[in-house]
Amino acid sequence: MTDFSAPPSHASSRRTHRVPIRRRMRRRYFKFYRRVARWTFLQNVSVSPASWRAEHWLVGGVVAILCVFATIVAPALANATRNDPVALTTLALDLPQLPADAAIGAWAGDGEPDWRIVTVKPGQSLSDIFREQGFAPADLQRALDSQGDATALRRIRPGQEFGFLSDAIGALAALRFERSDATRVVLRFAPGGVTEQAEDRAVERRTHVAHGVVTRSLFYAGEQAGLSDAMVLKLADAFGYDIDFAQDLREGDSFSVVYDDLYREGERLRDGDIIAATFINDGKRYTAIRYTNAKGETTFYSEDGRPLRKSFLRTPVEFTRISSVFSTGRMHPILGKMRAHKGVDYAAPTGTPIRAAGDGKIVFRGWKSGYGNFVMIQHNKHITTAYGHMSRFANAKLGQHVSQGQVIGYVGMTGLATGPHLHYEFRVDGGHRNPLTVTLPPPEPLPAGELAQFKLAAAPKLAQLKIIDGIRLAHNGH
Repeated sequence: MTDFSAPPSHASSRRTHRVPIRRRMRRRYFKFYRRVARWTFLQNVSVSPASWRAEHWLVGGVVAILCVFATIVAPALANATRNDPVALTTLALDLPQLPADAAIGAWAGDGEPDWRIVTVKPGQSLSDIFREQGFAPADLQRALDSQGDATALRRIRPGQEFGFLSDAIGALAALRFERSDATRVVLRFAPGGVTEQAEDRAVERRTHVAHGVVTRSLFYAGEQAGLSDAMVLKLADAFGYDIDFAQDLREGDSFSVVYDDLYREGERLRDGDIIAATFINDGKRYTAIRYTNAKGETTFYSEDGRPLRKSFLRTPVEFTRISSVFSTGRMHPILGKMRAHKGVDYAAPTGTPIRAAGDGKIVFRGWKSGYGNFVMIQHNKHITTAYGHMSRFANAKLGQHVSQGQVIGYVGMTGLATGPHLHYEFRVDGGHRNPLTVTLPPPEPLPAGELAQFKLAAAPKLAQLKIIDGIRLAHNGH
C-alpha cells in the first residue's frame, strides 16, 4: 500500500520556490523580455530567407568588420613590426678648421661667438668703453698699433657699436668694429700679436622724395613730410647760403626734396644725403643739386651750374632765432644805457656748435672784456668775423687755419650776456657791417667743359623734382 502523505523531495521543493521568483523577474523586466523574445535566427527563414531582421544585420555587420580586419589591417600591422636589415653607408666628411687662435673659446663651440655689444654714448671715448668693460689700456693700445689708419678707433661717434669677446679667463680675445659703412673688422688678440680680418658688407642707397609746406616751423614741416630732423638740417644747410632760416622763413614757404638713406644687408643704417631740392621762400624759388666736380669736391649747385657755397655762411649756428639785430643804438640789457650793437645775436641752447663763417686763420682766441670767450678769424686782408659769449672753445688753436663750417666753439653766456647766445660780427677793413645785409660777390660757375657734364648729371634729378611739383599741383587742384 502506498502512502500518499509522504513529504515532497528536495528537488520538487526547489522547483516550487523558483516558480514565484521567475514570475516576479518576468513582471519587473517584462518589456525587455518581450523585445528579446522576438529575436531568433531561425524564425521565418524557411518562409522568407531574404528578409533580415535587426538581429541579422547586427551579427552580419560584426562578421564583416572581422573579415576586413583579418584581410587588411592584420597583415599591415605584421609588416610594421618586421625588422628588416638596413644597408648603411659611411662617408668621410672634412670638417671646417677652427680659428687658429685657440684662446677664443667661444669660436671653438657651435654657432656664432657670443659678442658683447656696446653702443657709444655721447661724450664717450673708446678708452672709457675699454675701462667700463674691464680691459686694460694696454689692450686698446695694441688695437691702435695694429691699424695703419686708426681713424675708425680714434674718432668714434654716438650710436656706433663695438663688439668684445673674452676668453676663458676674462682677457680680451677679439674686438669687432665698423671701419666704414661697408667694412667690418675683427681684431683677434693673441700673445704673439694682433691679427685682423676684414669683411665686406653689402650697402645700398634707397632714394625717396618728399614735399612739405611750412606752417609752424621747418622741423614740423619736415616731420609731416616724413623727413628726420637730421635730414631737415641737411636741407637747411643746402640752402643756408641764400636763406637765413632764423629770419627769412615765412609761413607758406614750401620745399620739394629728393634724398636717400643707407641700408646695410637689408636693414636701415642711417640717413643719406640730399640729392636735389627746391625751396620756395617768400615767393622766390631756389634749387640745389648735389654734384661732385672734377676736383673731387662734392657740394650743391644751382641749375645754371653755379656753386651755392658762398664765401661766407649767412648763419654761423644751425638755424634758431635772432634775439638782437645789428643797430647803431640799442639799450644794453645789462649796462642799462644806449649803446651800438655792432653784430647779430643768435639765441641758441648752451653747447650749440658755432661754425666758422668762411675759410680763414684764427687771429684771436681767448677772453675779451664784454665778449667773454671770443674768437676772431681773418679771412683775407679786408674781411674778419668775430664770435662772442662762447661757453668753451673747440680744438682749433690760435694761428690755425680753419675751413668754412668747421666748429670753432660752442654757444654760451660768458661776458655781458643775459642768456645763452652767439654774438656774431662781420668787419670790412675794421668797420662793422650788418651780417644780414652785407653784399658779397657771387661765386664763379663751373668751367664751360665741366658745365655740360654737370647738366647731363643734373637732368634726371631735375626731372624728379618736376614730378614732385606736378603731383603737388594736381593735389592742390583737387
